[in-house]
Amino acid sequence: MNKVFLIGRLTRDPELRYTSSNLATMRTSIAVDRTYQREGEERGADFINIVAFGNRAETMKKYLTKGSQIAVDGRIQTGSYDGADGKKVYTTDVIIENFQFLDTRGSRNQDNSIATDFDNSNNSTPYEFPNDGNTSVGASDGSDPFADFGAKIEVSDSELPF
Repeated sequence: MNKVFLIGRLTRDPELRYTSSNLATMRTSIAVDRTYQREGEERGADFINIVAFGNRAETMKKYLTKGSQIAVDGRIQTGSYDGADGKKVYTTDVIIENFQFLDTRGSRNQDNSIATDFDNSNNSTPYEFPNDGNTSVGASDGSDPFADFGAKIEVSDSELPF
């Protein structure tokens, strides 16, 4: 299985090009923080090349800029070519199958840095969703969230694998 999930920030603006058959191709790279840090050193990051095709490529070019935070999933693809000096150059790219914007439109300043406060002209935070009262988000009132799914099943502690 070849599957990759990454969360990071774009290190440069996406480059959009079209193939001879008019297929959109977008290339850029993202910085992904490493999970460990050596004592006395700053936490490192990996800089990973990403590629998208078609509508994904055009959407990413339209809405993302250097510094934008995104989540991507896709697959690793390796390749090689002969460089101008005649030496073989090896490449590793993540081909994007899905992505999600992690920044909100109002959370970015013009200089591509993250804003410390949001424009609250509509009196809501960027992550606040309206609650119309018809949907239940959880069972914080103590009721059984699975009550509508059928008969109750009794399970003893000895039947649990953990």
